[in-house]
Amino acid sequence: MDPRPAIVERRLRGVRRVLAVTGGKGGIGKTSVAVGLALSLREEGRRVGLLDLDLWGPSDHVVLGAPRPGFREDGGLVPGVVAGLAFMSIASIVGERPALLRGEDISNAILELLAVTIWGELDVLVVDMPPGFGDTLLDAARYLPRAEYVVVTTPSELTLATTRKMLELLRRLELPVLGLVENLRRDGGTGGVDALAAGGDQRLLGAIGYDEGYEACLGSPERLRGTGFFRDVQVIATALGAARA
Repeated sequence: MDPRPAIVERRLRGVRRVLAVTGGKGGIGKTSVAVGLALSLREEGRRVGLLDLDLWGPSDHVVLGAPRPGFREDGGLVPGVVAGLAFMSIASIVGERPALLRGEDISNAILELLAVTIWGELDVLVVDMPPGFGDTLLDAARYLPRAEYVVVTTPSELTLATTRKMLELLRRLELPVLGLVENLRRDGGTGGVDALAAGGDQRLLGAIGYDEGYEACLGSPERLRGTGFFRDVQVIATALGAARA
């Protein structure tokens, strides 16, 4: 019997809350939202961890400006601290080399990363989930049974179509969904996300407007905190405090 699932449970014993940020497809700003939420919760005085579970395209460290996130070994891997966050990523181990994984290797990689990481005492662990509906989502759901899900979407009809499928999958798996986050909302807004939230009996946690200055702030958490993007994310972080499933 594989002892790692039991080890994961022990590793997370000191974590009060796990927020899993997910989305139906890539390129919708899920990583930006996850990092923004982690930084916002840290500013509220909480002890926050950030885990990048995207095995193929980890990029939380790019947003944070940590080219090779560090860790120290002490009976496992103790995450380094970046911008006040306890931060762990597959990039901490393999750097910028692509992780060539398929099939059972994917499940083993996720389980191993969860089993070796020592989080200690945290108020919140924000998990940047892999995009889409693959085995990585199912594995994360299995090994993070206390996770509450935040679903990121954009007003694009193509994204909304996959978001509907994501919400249905989470419902079938009986996983708690805290609500939707609309990213990249243009001036004037759109009724598509509001209609999706209402139709699926989901809360719209908030909308993040399109911010032309966001890209220029990548790699600098201090500059990122001064953007309209971050102000919108702070509103969502506050909403999450009252949105326990």
